Amino acid sequence: MPLLNVDRLSIAFGAGKLLDGASFQLNAGERVCLIGRNGAGKTTLLRLLAGDLQPDSGDLWRQPGLRVATLAQELPADATATAFEIVAGGLAGLGELLAEYHEAAVRLAHDAAPEQLQRVERLQHELEARDGWRWQQRVETVMTRLQLPADAPLAELSGGWRRRVLLGRALVSEPEVLLLDEPTNHLDLETIQWLEEELLEFRGGLLFVTHDRALLQRLATRLLELDRGVLTSWPGDYAAFIQKKAELLDIETRRNAKFDKNLAQEETWIRQGIKARRTRNEGRVQALLALREERLQRRERTGKARFELEQAETSGKLVIEAKNLHYAWQETPLIRDFSIQIMRGDRIGLIGPNGSGKTTLLNLLLGRLTPDEGQVRLGTKLEIAWFDQLRERLDPEQTVLDIVAEGRETVTINGRDRHIIGYLGDFLFTAQRVRSPVKSLSGGERNRLLLARLFSQPANLLVMDEPTNDLDLETLELLEELLLDYHGTLLLVSHDRTFLDNVVTSCLVFEGEGKVREYVGGYSDWLRQRPILEAASVATPIKIVKPAPLPMPKPARPGKLSYNARRELEQLPMRIEELEQRQQELQLLTADPAFYKQPPEAVTQRLEELRALEAELETAYERWAELEET
Repeated sequence: MPLLNVDRLSIAFGAGKLLDGASFQLNAGERVCLIGRNGAGKTTLLRLLAGDLQPDSGDLWRQPGLRVATLAQELPADATATAFEIVAGGLAGLGELLAEYHEAAVRLAHDAAPEQLQRVERLQHELEARDGWRWQQRVETVMTRLQLPADAPLAELSGGWRRRVLLGRALVSEPEVLLLDEPTNHLDLETIQWLEEELLEFRGGLLFVTHDRALLQRLATRLLELDRGVLTSWPGDYAAFIQKKAELLDIETRRNAKFDKNLAQEETWIRQGIKARRTRNEGRVQALLALREERLQRRERTGKARFELEQAETSGKLVIEAKNLHYAWQETPLIRDFSIQIMRGDRIGLIGPNGSGKTTLLNLLLGRLTPDEGQVRLGTKLEIAWFDQLRERLDPEQTVLDIVAEGRETVTINGRDRHIIGYLGDFLFTAQRVRSPVKSLSGGERNRLLLARLFSQPANLLVMDEPTNDLDLETLELLEELLLDYHGTLLLVSHDRTFLDNVVTSCLVFEGEGKVREYVGGYSDWLRQRPILEAASVATPIKIVKPAPLPMPKPARPGKLSYNARRELEQLPMRIEELEQRQQELQLLTADPAFYKQPPEAVTQRLEELRALEAELETAYERWAELEET
């Protein structure tokens, strides 16, 4: 039985229809991914389903009493509310009571005045009468899984943490229909993987919009495409859709070409001389009028974006050299004993939880921050362009043209002058749209605007902090192609696993306690190489994933090893296992927030022990490999 049913739904903003007679249904247990270009109307459709908008025509049926929860693209504007209040607010009618009880309980812990105690008791009775304790436990479970600081005001949280708060609000009510608009934006890899597992277990109907191809491939039971106002259901996965869609577009192109040729012939006929008009067939004239009307109604597919990056003069062979960097924030180590040489042409991805120090490391490497210890040396002839993740530099009152042109009429791209209107057209901004204010743009359009401004700057070192947020799948793949053809150096922060796999040549992974290690290859290569999953955020109990079992050493070849060396080779696996077990214990200990409340000498002693243990473990691995190869 369907949970939702949409029949011939239409809605228009301005001249064009975002939905033109759209029909589909969503059943329990389905996980449907809604795909389409930026501006096609995906968010509008989700708002219609949630009841936030009313259609111009058509029918929208919901199962009686249906619980629907949404995750919007935009971050919450109320900066004074705490994370607990916003998550509990997802429980209509009960959320305010739970938030009030939580706030009263926190106050009672600091002020045991009789009036405070009476208030808490009154709220407890109300919760018992409304089965509130079950929902209280649900709120706390969701907050624990999302690692949310319950009493932190929203104003103190980063974009990623605010995104988690909104996600918690959507999940807490145990909805029957879940509408998610770009749920992975601003989430780190660990939380994205948790979200995947949570959604795979969801038994209701799920309709989601995402640019994360790994999430799409794993979750979607079918795809729903919105193209020029028309909804089309595609069974199968994303790879099958790409192939079938290409075939369909090819058929459409050939059909349109044949239609246009026929129309041109009829227009030539009708414009013949007086004699021809006197003897013309009135039925043929009526057919021509029908052809004209059909051509007028045809909605052309928006052209494909065309990105071209302004290449600067080639930099020196050495781009950045860092030696023994240390950096701490409020006595918490973010970067510890980090060294690297970045050479011209390297494409390096940064992987780590939100707040682990990825942006801090970028600032250290580029000289924007001074390390507590160590030194950084920049190469010669560097021209740096930086993609701004939080879009703080976009003035909402300025127009698209103002943001990129900066008073110019042309931009120079690789030696060719381009008029600014034509250049913005490559990023799918029409002549009318370039005069729109930034505040009217969708998330994807803002991202394309940032890319347009970034790519107009000559650069041989490109720094991109989460460039894939809100981009549609087609534009995302085009950006991949551009970066693969880029001859400069790239530093990329991204939580998009497929994007990392396709673009970078190595990854810098933040493994906790300030340790940053480099792995060759992309995200999947790191998964194969990593010895231990990094500890989770210090906000919650830590889950350590045990490493894959070590391969048993090959039997020593007779005569190749001495007796003592063979004995050492036999004992090394057990010694390595002991060291790894102790390493896990210390990681759990140092990840606990209470750990740093100890006297400084105790903290230093444990951290030194962990460093020495890691060094001993690395030596043991090297010795094992050496003996095994002998």
